[in-house]
Amino acid sequence: MKYELIIIGGGPAGISAGIYVGRLKVRTLLITKEFGGQIGKKTVDIENYPGFESIKGPELIGKMEKHLRTQEDVNIEMDEVLKVEKKDDGFVVRTKSGKEYESMAVIFASGADPRPLEVPGEKEYDTKGVSYCALCEGPIFKDKVVAIIGGGNAGFETAIFLSKIVKQIYILEFGEKVKAFADNQKIVEQTGKARVITNAKLKEIKGEDFVKYIVYEDRETGEEKTLEVQGVFIEVGRMPATAYAKGLVEFNERDEIKVKPETCETSTPGIYAAGDMNEGIFKQVITAAGEGAKTALAAHNYIQKKKSDQVS
Repeated sequence: MKYELIIIGGGPAGISAGIYVGRLKVRTLLITKEFGGQIGKKTVDIENYPGFESIKGPELIGKMEKHLRTQEDVNIEMDEVLKVEKKDDGFVVRTKSGKEYESMAVIFASGADPRPLEVPGEKEYDTKGVSYCALCEGPIFKDKVVAIIGGGNAGFETAIFLSKIVKQIYILEFGEKVKAFADNQKIVEQTGKARVITNAKLKEIKGEDFVKYIVYEDRETGEEKTLEVQGVFIEVGRMPATAYAKGLVEFNERDEIKVKPETCETSTPGIYAAGDMNEGIFKQVITAAGEGAKTALAAHNYIQKKKSDQVS
């Protein structure tokens, strides 16, 4: 099936792009595995999105999705994109369900996936005590002891959420100091449930049927230590979800897609990248939504020019 534009991703960037092109009457297909992206799993209130003094991530995404679905010119397919290729004067998008779509332009907005640590036991105990989503699986650990790997904002926000559920929390930070904002650190400290361990390098996750303890190295002394825990939450960043774009656009050393700041256009004319998968420095809900709008407007102009050139 042919469209003027295909949007890949159902987070703030993809939804924002869909709303904008819908209002511009661009014949569009939005493909996403699920709506929400990272904020759909946000464990604490969002307090910096204009118009909402405080709102849960899933609630905000629900409002965005509802708005998107009012756009009559935007079709939605719940599917996973496996490959995007250049074809003739446009692009072809192939999905996991075996479907194939063509378009004049494409917006990549599929965000980023949790970054694994690649330590022994991590894969073995995935869903058996190892988790990448506190909102999804936190209630399973009621009154248990857990470790959070990562001392950035994501790690501390996870600790804030889990403090209402679990008995005790260890936060392991690889560096000398945690990187979370001061207000997040203060809230975690006030829970009275968390102990922060810096200069800690996770070495192994061990257990039987489920996680029982972790082994980490004290980077100051070189000594290996153990902590008895029933859960391990990995919060060490995200990897851009760009596998389907390999060989089609240029990437930087962090595997993020290179874009032009003014339009978020990639090295391939007609392809745009918005949100956490591009090389933008600031990874925030508002910046993702703004880039979604920017790519929509740029793609609309690109499509109109191509249609005009075809006529002339």
